[in-house]
Amino acid sequence: MAETLTRRGGIEFSGVTKSFVTREGTEKTALHNVNLVVEPGVFCAVVGPTGCGKSTTLTLAAGLYRPSAGTVRVSGQQVDGITRGASFVFQNDALLPWKSILANVALGPTFRGVPKNEARESAREWLRLVGLAGFENYYPYQLSGGMRKRVSLAAALINEPSMLLMDEPFSALDVQTRAIMSNELLALWEKTRPSVLFVTHDLEEAIALADRVVVMTAGPATVKAVFDIDLPRPRGAVQEIRFNHRFLDLYQQIWESLREEVEQAYSRTTDISKVKGVAA
Repeated sequence: MAETLTRRGGIEFSGVTKSFVTREGTEKTALHNVNLVVEPGVFCAVVGPTGCGKSTTLTLAAGLYRPSAGTVRVSGQQVDGITRGASFVFQNDALLPWKSILANVALGPTFRGVPKNEARESAREWLRLVGLAGFENYYPYQLSGGMRKRVSLAAALINEPSMLLMDEPFSALDVQTRAIMSNELLALWEKTRPSVLFVTHDLEEAIALADRVVVMTAGPATVKAVFDIDLPRPRGAVQEIRFNHRFLDLYQQIWESLREEVEQAYSRTTDISKVKGVAA
């Protein structure tokens, strides 16, 4: 296992706790004693109640935050700065509105020192791969939400990352567009197979996409359970795999684990609302 994790993209959380200071000056713990391993090339989805701290795992793996306790390692190296070889796809578009989508996609290679013409040619090819050939000179505001998400995927994958971090990337899309984007993500991921940490609230999405689903507890989040998804690859259309008997079995198993945490988190929020109502 240790040798495997030293390969490009292996991710390891060892006893990781992360706390923040709130605006009121109190300390809030987002993660507590998280132990998690994602081998190179594994697609790992993370599910849990709203606000439990799932997204914090991504920022720690990217090196945007430092753990309060424990260690995060990527490719066998302890993360102590911005992680090399990582690409991040955010919930909201992170495109520069004053640049064309071709220029947006070419930014990564340009920052790495790739000659401008070469970077732009590579960007054209990635835009073709995500179905946006002919839109190179459009600006983000001229595209639909689904098209902007395709640009974001191209901008992430053009860098040939060893680790792809995705924070509810399709949550703002309608159901049909979301299904299309899920299919496209799997097809693109199959080409280079980076390790993936994919945060989502949608359990069906997690099972349809991932090799492994991690259930986090109600905050402060720790790993409650890990489920290996033994559906064969290539998966095919995510709309169809959801009717597979094994898919339904996995959904029931994982939901039994997740439901307790969702109910606990909901109970906490209603209790807080009642207290505030009394105080008012």
